[in-house]
Amino acid sequence: MNRSLWFVLLAVALIAVACTAPAAAPSSSSAPASSSASASSVAAEPIILGVPTALGTIEGGDSLKAAQMAVDEINAKGGVSVGGKKRPLKIVSIDTREAEAGIPVNDALAAVEKLILEQKPHAIVVGAFRSEVLPASMDLIAKYKIPYMTSIGMSPTLQQKVTEDYAKYKYVFRNGLNSSYLVMYLNETMKFLGTEFGFKKAYLAYQDVAWAKGTAGGVEAWFKSNGWEVVGSDAYPTGATEFSSSLNKAKDGKAQVFVPIFDMPQSGILLKQARATQLPAVLAGFISPVAPATAWKTFEGDVDGMVNFIFEIGPLPVKGIPASVTFNDNFAKKYGEEARAKMSGHGPGPAYDSVYIFAAAIEKAGSLDADAVVTALEATDYNGVVGRVKFGKDHQAVYGLDPKEASVGAAFQWRNGNRVPVFPAVAAESKIQLPTFK
Repeated sequence: MNRSLWFVLLAVALIAVACTAPAAAPSSSSAPASSSASASSVAAEPIILGVPTALGTIEGGDSLKAAQMAVDEINAKGGVSVGGKKRPLKIVSIDTREAEAGIPVNDALAAVEKLILEQKPHAIVVGAFRSEVLPASMDLIAKYKIPYMTSIGMSPTLQQKVTEDYAKYKYVFRNGLNSSYLVMYLNETMKFLGTEFGFKKAYLAYQDVAWAKGTAGGVEAWFKSNGWEVVGSDAYPTGATEFSSSLNKAKDGKAQVFVPIFDMPQSGILLKQARATQLPAVLAGFISPVAPATAWKTFEGDVDGMVNFIFEIGPLPVKGIPASVTFNDNFAKKYGEEARAKMSGHGPGPAYDSVYIFAAAIEKAGSLDADAVVTALEATDYNGVVGRVKFGKDHQAVYGLDPKEASVGAAFQWRNGNRVPVFPAVAAESKIQLPTFK
């Protein structure tokens, strides 16, 4: 037989056998498998959370980590229920570089719009870093109608815009501290220093950016209306590294309190220069690189005695607020003890809470419809890492002194390598002490 013909006949025979063989009966799991795969496919479609911020800053970088930690926790429990179906959360981020010297606001806005157009987020968390960028970002958010919750940018303009044109700006919320609340906390601290030690003379030095200028102005107004003498007040451009002029003038003017207000990385140098100047005053304010637990080592103990604010409870573990201790422990488990020790004093706490707040709002709304989610956000009453989160009609989270009633900021004093909570009373583990000078 021709070899080629033999192969043809064999193929025909095999086909005939296959056609006459009985079909395999479906197993009990095969039909549901297709249905399950389909359901899984739907459930697997993620809810996208955008994070456009200054990722090169410790506040921006740590806030992204905190938000991701919340996302992972929620996903580990099955995700977020949307209309009865569980869907996972997914974070997408972009570096707006807005904290860098010389970066124009339009560049930051372009980065935000790029994230919106390319990643199509259902909501945005963390948000603008600079107070100059935040109001301009609100117009982008109004254009695309995306629920947005900022936890870093502090400009009160957010509240003003929401109040004056609610229909346009209703998508924007802030669960982080604003500059008005920071002024309140600083004023309460100055009041304590005046009562406890009889202080009446102060000097202010601040970064020449909107949030710091606004904060310094509010504190200066309080000093003057409460009988204090403001010996001097100086603004420094972002990137400045020489603060001796202010320190010497404060010393010559016999200032009893020196109030620094800075978020730029270079501002920690002020502490070393203050120590070299032997400034006989309490330093009480906010210097971003002085907030982390690693600052003692970084500045070789020159931070000793400074009273520094943690804008929102979370990065500072406070015994009176157990959720802050749990947050710190979990952050260390996820990112390592070194990352926890370096955690910034502004942003991570509310960034973490914002993910849970959005998840709850989406479930309450029963959909990802922006207007429905906004309505649910407005009804938020959430006990989080920063205390109780409730939004006012202006979409600003309410801050106060009791975590059972409001979100809370705190201050600590550096002592012998440790951050000792000193404000407010619910967080305080000691009173403010006068620094010693060598």
